[in-house]
Amino acid sequence: MIRVLLAEDQAMVRGALSALLNLESDIEVLGSVADGEAAWREVQRLKPDVLVTDIEMPGITGLELVQRIQRHELPVKAIIVTTFARPGFLRRALDAGVSGYLLKDAPAENLAEALRTVHRGGRSIDPQLALEAWSEADPLNDRERQVLRMAGEGQSATDIAAHLNLSHGTVRNYLSEAIGKLGASNRIEAYRLARQKGWL
Repeated sequence: MIRVLLAEDQAMVRGALSALLNLESDIEVLGSVADGEAAWREVQRLKPDVLVTDIEMPGITGLELVQRIQRHELPVKAIIVTTFARPGFLRRALDAGVSGYLLKDAPAENLAEALRTVHRGGRSIDPQLALEAWSEADPLNDRERQVLRMAGEGQSATDIAAHLNLSHGTVRNYLSEAIGKLGASNRIEAYRLARQKGWL
């Protein structure tokens, strides 16, 4: 029996996934939660074989959740099920340690098959996305990504500096580097481009 925990912030999607998986004789849905922090608590409490999670969720993201599981060396495999058909997201997911990456518009039976593959120790990645993921590398480092994300969300360089314990000049340098690497003319365009590619 494959023991599964679902983490998905949209109630209708969460309910549909749970109902579909419960039809499978070899899959048991232990629980379902709506945000990353709740998922982290349930992962520790229920000790599922596989976590099925979205990327964007309230609290911590699906990728941050997978990274936390890896850091704590918990024997839980992870599958991302998302609408984000962007190569950058897949690359970051693989770097975080996920074993599966499926799109929400894929046929429903694909998820059950992916769970079986991942539970056996394999990987299950959307094939078209896998091809695209290696065509263009993410040029941003972690700090540039963090600063650009905060700038794109409307925070000033002064606010970002205070939040990250950096000098105002250092923040401006990170933004300038990110803008240059992306070939953008300003921080808003850089943010938009990076979001489009799945690098934020």
